[in-house]
Amino acid sequence: MWAGVVTGVAAPTPAVVGTAVTAALAAVVVSRRVRSAAVRLAALAALACLVGGTFTGAARAAGVRAGPVDDLAAGGAAVHVDGVLVTDPRLRTDGRGADESPYVIARLRIEMVTGRGAAARVRTPVLLLATDTEWAELRPGQEVSTPGRLVPARDRGDVAGVLRVHGPPETIDRPGWSSRLTEPLRAGLREAVSGLSQDPRGLVPALVVGDESLMTDDVREDMRATGLTHLTAVSGTNVTILLVAVLGSARWVGVRGYGLPFIGALAVLGFVLLARPEPSVMRAAAMGLVALAGLTVAGRRRGVPALAAAVIVLLLVDPWLGRDAGFALSVLATGGILLLAPAWRDAMPWLPRPVAEACAVTLAAQAACAPVVVAIAGQASLASIPANLVAAPAIAPATLLGAGAAVVSPLSSSVAALLGYGAGLPAAWIVIVSRHGADLPGAVVAWPDGAVGVLIAMALAICAVVVLPALLRRPMTSAAAALVLVVMVARAPTPGWPPPGWLVVACDVGQGDALVLRAGDGSAVVVDAGPDPALVRRCLDSLAIEQVPLLVLTHFHADHVEGVPGVLDGRRVAQVLVSPLADPSEQTDLVHSWLEEAQVPASIARAGEEIAIGESVRLRVLWPRRIIHDGSLANNASIVLDAQVAGLRILLTGDIEPEAQRALVRAEPGLRADVLKVPHHGSMQQEPKLLTGVGAKLALVAVGADNRYGHPAAATLRVLQAAGMTVRRTDIDGSMAVVRTPDGGLAIVNGPRVPAH
Repeated sequence: MWAGVVTGVAAPTPAVVGTAVTAALAAVVVSRRVRSAAVRLAALAALACLVGGTFTGAARAAGVRAGPVDDLAAGGAAVHVDGVLVTDPRLRTDGRGADESPYVIARLRIEMVTGRGAAARVRTPVLLLATDTEWAELRPGQEVSTPGRLVPARDRGDVAGVLRVHGPPETIDRPGWSSRLTEPLRAGLREAVSGLSQDPRGLVPALVVGDESLMTDDVREDMRATGLTHLTAVSGTNVTILLVAVLGSARWVGVRGYGLPFIGALAVLGFVLLARPEPSVMRAAAMGLVALAGLTVAGRRRGVPALAAAVIVLLLVDPWLGRDAGFALSVLATGGILLLAPAWRDAMPWLPRPVAEACAVTLAAQAACAPVVVAIAGQASLASIPANLVAAPAIAPATLLGAGAAVVSPLSSSVAALLGYGAGLPAAWIVIVSRHGADLPGAVVAWPDGAVGVLIAMALAICAVVVLPALLRRPMTSAAAALVLVVMVARAPTPGWPPPGWLVVACDVGQGDALVLRAGDGSAVVVDAGPDPALVRRCLDSLAIEQVPLLVLTHFHADHVEGVPGVLDGRRVAQVLVSPLADPSEQTDLVHSWLEEAQVPASIARAGEEIAIGESVRLRVLWPRRIIHDGSLANNASIVLDAQVAGLRILLTGDIEPEAQRALVRAEPGLRADVLKVPHHGSMQQEPKLLTGVGAKLALVAVGADNRYGHPAAATLRVLQAAGMTVRRTDIDGSMAVVRTPDGGLAIVNGPRVPAH
């Protein structure tokens, strides 16, 4: 069924027909050649599922892609739509580019579309991107009317296009009944934790109902690095914890027989409504029920068929789940729990049963998911298993107390606040675990890309399945294995990172800039700090940078300066050099407040200024020479540096745009460099004379994966490659170190990558 729906939603019509014909021929062969009735029945059932899944996926895909919305999106048409919000609008501020503006993202079902002089009634899903933050105040089920522009979706998935909206929403009707019923509970939960400190205040709603609106970027990134991010998404774990508590309480008060399934069904229904009946929540409910059944009464004998049945039903209801990595991880984790956890739990009789079960479930889920995780992330988290084991005891109390706070909040705000405070204590422990785990030098290690990396992860997972039961049976061998893992995380750096003799590193900090120029052992000049303190901190820690004699902030856009606290954290920063243009003013004030708090002096860059750092780094300020009023003021006021690091010349260009680039070419006609930091993340706004005129052999593009700006532009990459430059990108290669080869040439060594979302 899974293979069928993936084929149906992704393949063209001839492939769908070919799959059906091939399956029919295979059914004929099986019917005539296979003598065993049981085998014949199983094979025919599998072929029927393949065909049924293929046609189900194809029919659903045709429903999305055929019609006026798809045609209008293909032409980038201006439209006016009436529709219904399907999901909670989410305010996004991470990974944004130079315009610094937050945006709102949601799924919208268009019911009436008017464009190019024609109107049509439809029921077509699109992805909504709105620049007005008023959209974030709306709720699922709410009818809206708005003008916008339809454009094609980058990935032709389960939406017919992307609707870009710049104005505020016009609401036609109030939210749907489920939102009206549950939003007071969700708001009550947020209010109940409002007295907690920032990090647990944001984590409790995420643990209970997947509401990440209050979470900080630091906590989010730390949890990704330590393999705990699954806790902030609604998962089968939430449902399992809830059902264990509800059914245990029901048995305690004397409920028996058919009353237990009825109460369990009500509990699951209530949870689904509270967390929103979105596909991920429905998936979590199904997986939670299956995992609970497998760990209690059903075991392996009934658990695996139940899992298979749940997968089939979910794929028929929503074929797009077949392409969803989260769905694959959920199924694998549940399968690992069903097949491996009971035997691994029983192999540890020397531990109390609840502790043994928690350890077995964590290990089984990690082993089952490892191949997919490394395929998605391109890296492995050694801290994941110990972090999950240490955090596991806090998950249930935080979830149950938080759920209790939500339920009682309409009745008593004081009781809800008390329960919220109780939920905040275990949530604070999870934050501590994720923060310390992410700060360990060996927490995240690079992993081979592609099929090789997946095969290695599969081989290691198989070895774990074979070896772990023998290790777990003996307390001493278990303790020794745990000690080895702890030492690896605490002491082992990313293999091969940093490379010996590195000169310059472009840190992978997502959609932003952060470059490191080596000034000696443990010392470096840092140029820009990226958009996230956790990411730049992790990069500098991996390079063992303890002293920053100079921090250069090329301009004050968020993707270059919001990571400043991560540079200041645990390091001695001597001086900061900033752009003369204090724009945007809010961001400028924020940066200066950080520097004043850390007592770090700041000075304004002057064109022609020369700076020597130690014996190896020489800097010359080339720009800005004047303020350019065309284009982006802040971008064109970026500091441009001609930097020399142990003889290597690198041109650091900030985000200057064509107007400033042309002025720089005129002012510095003989400018040369070995390495070019491509301006503005490789956007299409470039002056070819600057890109190709400096004679660089290597071009570095600092850019975030899947950014919404289309960086780097294909035209810019073609110009660089046509000039004979080797182009390397942080979104593909991760952090990159420039080194000298034995023959005096240049080479790139890849380092850690940003944890995958």
